Amino acid sequence: MATNATLLCIHRDPAQLRLLRESGYELLIATNGHDGLRLFMSNSVDAIVIEYHLGLLDGAVVATEIKQVRPQLPIIMLTEDLELPDGALNSVDAVVTKSDGFRFLLAAIQSVLNVRTQPPAVKARAQTPAHLRRTGRSREWADRAPGPALRPAADPKELPLSPTEWDGIRSGAIHF
Repeated sequence: MATNATLLCIHRDPAQLRLLRESGYELLIATNGHDGLRLFMSNSVDAIVIEYHLGLLDGAVVATEIKQVRPQLPIIMLTEDLELPDGALNSVDAVVTKSDGFRFLLAAIQSVLNVRTQPPAVKARAQTPAHLRRTGRSREWADRAPGPALRPAADPKELPLSPTEWDGIRSGAIHF
């Protein structure tokens, strides 16, 4: 899977994220929050993967600083567990615990990148001329733009989890 997306990885042990490079992502790597902010300010990135426990400057503080500069930039927080202080996740778009595994991290990255590249439904609806809208029994249908759930799925070979695995996650049969 070739993506060409550039990820800024801020992690104490970036070797744990080497599989991202093998999955087609370009990586910029920092081992602490200060170096991560420097790389962020001097490079163009598509998303950020940040570890919560970074030392002096924790991942939540770094994420908040980044969102003040580029609020639309997706940030995925990696953490040992979900027992974090109140407000620690206010500036992140996704959270992955390390026990979730690499496939779940990969799915989270692909998800935030896909959401970022799709136009908001409100804009799509506002830009669709009235004479091109589908008419039917319901006025509501004519004003609704199709959401992401109505779009065709990607090639199953490129998805990080199979449809069966997603069904198992949704139903609670698969636990991480």
